[in-house]
Amino acid sequence: MAQSDILLEAGTNELEIIEFFIDEGPERGLTNYGVNVAKVLEVIESPGLEPLPGAPHPCFMGAIPLRDIVLPVLDLAVWLGLPRVRRPHEIILVTRFNSRTTGFLATGVTNIHRFHWRDVEPPHQAISALATNAVTGLVRHEGRFILLLDLEKIIFELDAGLPQDDDAPPPSAKRLRALVAEDSGIMRHMIRERLEAANFETALVGDGQQALDLLLDPEGVRPDIVISDIEMPRLDGYTLTRHIRETPALARLPVILFSSLITDELRHKGQSVGADEQISKPQFGDLARLAMELIEKRRTLAD
Repeated sequence: MAQSDILLEAGTNELEIIEFFIDEGPERGLTNYGVNVAKVLEVIESPGLEPLPGAPHPCFMGAIPLRDIVLPVLDLAVWLGLPRVRRPHEIILVTRFNSRTTGFLATGVTNIHRFHWRDVEPPHQAISALATNAVTGLVRHEGRFILLLDLEKIIFELDAGLPQDDDAPPPSAKRLRALVAEDSGIMRHMIRERLEAANFETALVGDGQQALDLLLDPEGVRPDIVISDIEMPRLDGYTLTRHIRETPALARLPVILFSSLITDELRHKGQSVGADEQISKPQFGDLARLAMELIEKRRTLAD
């Protein structure tokens, strides 16, 4: 699968997902999931892996050679706590994000679909509040729901502890305000911790539309900076940034895109909508430092 064939123009508020499924047996049937195509390098047939005795987590199926790399493979059904009926010709989604390549075992692949982010519904509040929830959104397609998975959460939790910042910047001498748009609960928590340690007051929202509504509220308090994920229901980070740049009252507001989709191949998309900086998750130390530098730079230019 060549990524150059499936990239979308930034700022159109569209996404393409690869739909796959897990067979939970005759009583429960198939559950359909989706992940951004930009995170998927290819889909391969599973060599028939078995659970690895003594693995650090039951979902770890071991590693397989894949050309010039050794690919760790995780059983999604085990991590999600679902039964899975074994089938011949099961598949492995080979993904690349957060600067690492990982394989995710599932039953099969359905197709690639293009959707508009406004058609992606946030999960119900009761679901999104669960610590084990890995669903960031859902979309209806041809009479079924496709659940969008938070693969970053899976990787972070399997890494046995959150990443620590050895180079966190000293706190700002002045209290600063940041608006953070991020649909992942665990990422919102981690970003808030790092920013508050640097003397930021943070306002947290779950998607780009909520962020834009706050920014356009004439009675709202204007933040010093916006930090946004890219993949979010209703309004993605690229489109949020484009709206900020096209709104005269907001055009000078610094924007950082903080996403697992930030790669050398995709960086041009953030540049095309006017993002000031783009940082790949989970570089939290750089996030607070760059936020303070951008705020100071904008204030200097305004003087």
